[in-house]
Parts: sequence; C-alpha cells; structure tokens
Amino acid sequence: MRDQQLEITSEFTEPIGDATNLYAGRLSPSTLIATAQSTEFLFPTRRVDNAPGIEPSAYGESLDALSDLVIHSNDVTYDIFDYLGRNNVVGLLVLKDSQVVCERYELGVNPMTPWMSMSMAKSVSTSLVGAAIRDGYIGDISDPLSAYMPKLRSGVYADVPIADLLQMTSGVEWSDVHTDPNSDRRHMLKLQLEQCPGAIIEYLNSRPRRARPGEVWNYSTGETHLVGALVKAATGKWPSEYLSEKFWKPMKAEQPAEWWLEATEGLEFAGAGICATLRDYVRFVQYFMSQADSREGSVLPDGWVETATSPLVESEAGRHYGYMWWPVSDADGNFRDGAFSARGIFGQYIYANPLNNIVIGVISARAKPRYSEVIADDDFFRSAIDHLT
Repeated sequence: MRDQQLEITSEFTEPIGDATNLYAGRLSPSTLIATAQSTEFLFPTRRVDNAPGIEPSAYGESLDALSDLVIHSNDVTYDIFDYLGRNNVVGLLVLKDSQVVCERYELGVNPMTPWMSMSMAKSVSTSLVGAAIRDGYIGDISDPLSAYMPKLRSGVYADVPIADLLQMTSGVEWSDVHTDPNSDRRHMLKLQLEQCPGAIIEYLNSRPRRARPGEVWNYSTGETHLVGALVKAATGKWPSEYLSEKFWKPMKAEQPAEWWLEATEGLEFAGAGICATLRDYVRFVQYFMSQADSREGSVLPDGWVETATSPLVESEAGRHYGYMWWPVSDADGNFRDGAFSARGIFGQYIYANPLNNIVIGVISARAKPRYSEVIADDDFFRSAIDHLT
C-alpha cells in the first residue's frame, strides 16, 4: 500500500473492475474511475521509491488561468468546462515557468490519488534506456538487442537494433487493438493474467516479420516490454529500481509509485502499468525536459531529449513518433516549438512545450480506450499554449 502524505481523502468506495473488461472498454463510469485509481491491485507490482522527507506542495484549486480559454477543434469552439466535462477529465495540472497556474480535480480524484499511466509508461521506459547509455551500461542505440539479451539470438528480434526498438520500427508483426480479443495486445494481456515469467518475451520472439528493421512503423506495446527487458539485462537493476534512482528521487516525487509486473517477482510491464499521481507524472516530464541542457550530473546523454521527442518516423496515417514520445505539431503542422507528449489510453496525457516552458498534465476516465473524446486533446494543448503566451 502506498503512503498517504497529504490529508486529502475521498469517499469513493466503488468496487474495482477486472483487467480484461478494462481493456475491452466494458466498465461503467464509476467502476472505471475506481479501477483507474487502483490499478496496483490488478497485478503484482514493484514499488518506485521516492526520496524520504518530501513534503507535498499546497493545493490551491483554481481554473482562473484558463477560465477564458477558447479551444478550437474541428471547426467548433469550446471552453475549459467543455474540455473537462465532455472529455471526462478527472485531473488537470498546468505549469508555466515551473510554477503551477492551474490545478483541478473532478469526481473524487485529488492530488494524492494514484492514477493509471497506461502507455505514458512507454515514454518513461525509453528514458531509462537513455540513462543506461549515459551510465555506460549500453554502448550505443545502433547495437543489436541480442548483444544484451542472448535469448533473442534465435528469434525474429536477433538483428533488430536498439534504435528500431525505441522507434517501433523493428518490422515485427503486431496488432495493438485493445478492444479486439484476438489481437496481439489482448493475447499479451492474457499472458500477463497467467503470470508466467518470460512468457511475453517468448511470444514476442515468435511473431512473424512484416518488414526489415527501419522500414515500417507499427505501434506495439510488446516492443516496450522488450525495452524493460533491455534495461534489466544491461543494468542488472529492475526498471522500477532504476527509475527510482535516476528520476523519481532526484526529481523529488511527492509519492512513491507502483509498477505492474508480468509475474510475481518478475519483470516490470514496461508498456503500461505505472500507478502514480498526476503531480508526479508532470514532475517526471518537467525533469526529463530539464535534461536537455548538457551539464554535469545530467542523467541522460547529450542531445537525448531533443532526439527522443523529435518526429523521427511517420506512420502511414501521418502520425509522428520519436523514442516512444509523440511529437506535437503546432496548428500549421510545424514542430518548431519542440512540443511533445507522453500519452495513454482512456485519455492520459503529459504535454510539454519547451519553447514556452509549459507542461500540461491530463488524466481522464473515458468510456473506451481510444476515440471517446469529443475535443481533440492536441487541439486543447495548442489552444492553451496560445492562451498562456
């Protein structure tokens, strides 16, 4: 159980749902909210320790900075109340120049509520690869995965470079549709529910090849599981342990976090399953962004932040991708402000705009894993940047 270091309580007592119905988008609104703040009870977890003696900052709930915000999305205008209500947002936190300008929670959620990361964990996991390069555990992203994980030498990932894993351009076939019970993603969930150590990696290594490494982008939560395995193989440390050491403690996280495991005492589920507060998700991205400046004591290699968040590859649908970060263009389709986001299903986002030194965190409880929003979240982020600058 996590430590409660701030006396804010919730009377929310709805029973939680199960993982299969969660991913299928078959939970009632109240059950989804209860489950999203209790995901550490769905699977075994490992703790991500924060530094001792950290006191939570004061909570002064306010939407004043965004009360006059006009959001332009699909030729319709909305306000901040539309965004919160129509997109089922339960937490919003906005920082400008490292200062809180807006913090608001809904539906029983509060600053100390742990919330599911879903795929925001992918951006965290690839950042650990950067830290491992900085620490000398990994030589270069051009190295093949099999140089660190000999068990991959006989399978489809034998010749895949680390760079292609980070960009999801391995060329390995994978279907990541959460609501399709026959997809690879749902089979991966089944293996996680069975709690058999190593089963997910065996399944990944048995997939067919779709293209040569570097030729095709294909979104794959399975690839992120290999990122976690790479971190463990290279550093000898569990990803949660290494996350605590390189980020959670130095960034002064207010609360410890939890991270799902593939099995009891097994590997972390690197593609999802971090359970942390909105404040600490935002703090992670703010700390990550601060590592862009080369200096003594940096936890990431020189140039990593800029490269990892750049539009390195483009999908067939025109979406851009970095090292499991999503670059976000401005309204004209340009990336000049260096904006990027970590994002997860059901409406989890941490957006960062380095040019304007703004970080926006959003946690939500949307009806389905994808496409339940009324207002495009990137449109909200762009409108908020225009409003605050």
